Amino acid sequence: MFMNRFARTSNLVTRHLLTMPNSRLMSSKMLIEHNDPCTNYETLAVSSPKPFVFQVELNRPQRYNAINKQMWMEIKSCFESLSTNSDCRVIILKAAGKHFTAGIDLTDMMQLGQELSEIDDVARKGIYLDRLIKLYQDSLSSLENCTKPVISAVHSACVGAGIDMITASDIRYCSEDAFFSVKEVDVGMAADVGTLQRLPKAIGSQSLVRELCYTGRNFSSSEAYNCGLISKVFPNRNDLLIGALELADSIAQKSPVAVQATKQNLVYSLSRTNQEGLDHIREMNKLYLQSEDLAIGAAAQLTKGEMPAFSKL
Repeated sequence: MFMNRFARTSNLVTRHLLTMPNSRLMSSKMLIEHNDPCTNYETLAVSSPKPFVFQVELNRPQRYNAINKQMWMEIKSCFESLSTNSDCRVIILKAAGKHFTAGIDLTDMMQLGQELSEIDDVARKGIYLDRLIKLYQDSLSSLENCTKPVISAVHSACVGAGIDMITASDIRYCSEDAFFSVKEVDVGMAADVGTLQRLPKAIGSQSLVRELCYTGRNFSSSEAYNCGLISKVFPNRNDLLIGALELADSIAQKSPVAVQATKQNLVYSLSRTNQEGLDHIREMNKLYLQSEDLAIGAAAQLTKGEMPAFSKL
């Protein structure tokens, strides 16, 4: 009985593919053609090293990639743009220079103090800060809200807002020289752009999370790996970037419908009950199980043929 069902499924998939309009069956040649995505950013460098793979590089090396107001705004703009870019299926987040990021730019913090001193009313100061904090929160949430998987490739220092940033990504790799710190307490503030919300879910140990957040101490790549913050550690930065690119290329060759639906449901389910997550994916798959990607992927698995080519979304 099982074999009969298997054969019927195989025949249905084959007929579906044979009757599919030729314009919908994208060749590998068509897949590697994509528009120039690289908007001119002041603090980011954007490139596409492989088809459907984009790299977003923090690019203030002279300031150890400290995040200033311009970078906050450009991160949001960049990831929102890539989220709807049909030439993009996966994103690598990396950094230029000696360190991944030194966190928030303290020069900007000093400037903020000056701007607040020019506002007399406490209510208006509060409103000003509320809008600014929301801008910064939305900036890093753009990684989580991006429909495409984001792979963080961390080398050397990743402190303060860097933790907020990488915990908003999907996958975190690092080199052995990487070290991490929830640094905000050392500058007299509580982290307010994602660490306190996402780090406990990434690590899973409330005790360790609170120790790190209360002390601001450095923790190494090995500790980050052992606690689950990092999923793979590489001997050096070069191997890290090679590994991240190999992973990104593998993901980019999968069905974009399947990968993006998977991310959407994982993010949705993270803060909800199992049943809410099940209801959500059922509603999604009422549509997505009708996609040509299912037929193409199933046929490739059944025939053990070449890697299937999926059309753009």
